[in-house]
Amino acid sequence: MTSLTYDIKDKLKRLNVFEKIIAINVLVFFVGWLIKVIRRIPRQSTLNWFELPKDAFDFILQPWSIITYGFVHYGLFHLLFNMLVLYFVSRTMVNLFPSKQSLNIYVLGIISGGLAFLAVYNVLPANFSRLVGPLVGASAGVNALLIFICAYMPYREAQFFAVRIKLWHIGVALVAFDVLGLMFGGNQGGRVAHLGGSLLGYLYATQLIKGKDIGKGFGAFMDGVANWFKPKSTLKTVHRKQKKKSFAGHNKSEFNEFNKQKRIDLILDKISKSGYESLTAEEKAFLFKAGKD
Repeated sequence: MTSLTYDIKDKLKRLNVFEKIIAINVLVFFVGWLIKVIRRIPRQSTLNWFELPKDAFDFILQPWSIITYGFVHYGLFHLLFNMLVLYFVSRTMVNLFPSKQSLNIYVLGIISGGLAFLAVYNVLPANFSRLVGPLVGASAGVNALLIFICAYMPYREAQFFAVRIKLWHIGVALVAFDVLGLMFGGNQGGRVAHLGGSLLGYLYATQLIKGKDIGKGFGAFMDGVANWFKPKSTLKTVHRKQKKKSFAGHNKSEFNEFNKQKRIDLILDKISKSGYESLTAEEKAFLFKAGKD
């Protein structure tokens, strides 16, 4: 194995969980591009098995898409924007919160965005959603992290060029931007998912302030799923009775008894020289307990 291969493996091991997620998103993007080139099909048809469909019956046939859609990007600028924001937000998250908790917020944000998307476009009239396609992109998870930080530390300030802005102002502006985009702009499906992720981030932060981690159960569930794919060891566990450690030729109980007797002798010697009243409270208590034993 070459030195370059070792260097690459070492760098991959050092990546934090969000840097690995960014790497997966970039890899999926280029896999889709290769499929387009090799099969000569439209870009939007290369990864449709991982998109989140808006129709509930289609979703039932591919339930994994409630998470996988967050790793699919068709536009280069869409990918770059989401990954850049995720990179900078994740640096704050992993410095202030456990990586596992930060990951829970991100994944739950993607799920919440997907559920909001499905709920809206299966409740509203068909003519409202006829121009809306399947959902792709990591924006819901990114928004969940952004709003979480803004709600958890609302009065912390961020520098924007020469202006210092409180985080809660940024959070309100992000939500307002998505609401206006939903009403007057394009990409309405994406806006719905953004708002779903933002709601999750806000609820997570407000509950965590109260001491309740609403993603703890989800984290335990994901740990259980991950354990299914871990290789099972074929080695049998053998319990062997261990010998007690020896101290200067004696076992531990004999050594403790020797120390106890030695301390009693020292206390009795002190009484014979200075009287009982010269003992400290700790020595009196020890002597009383030793007498009861």
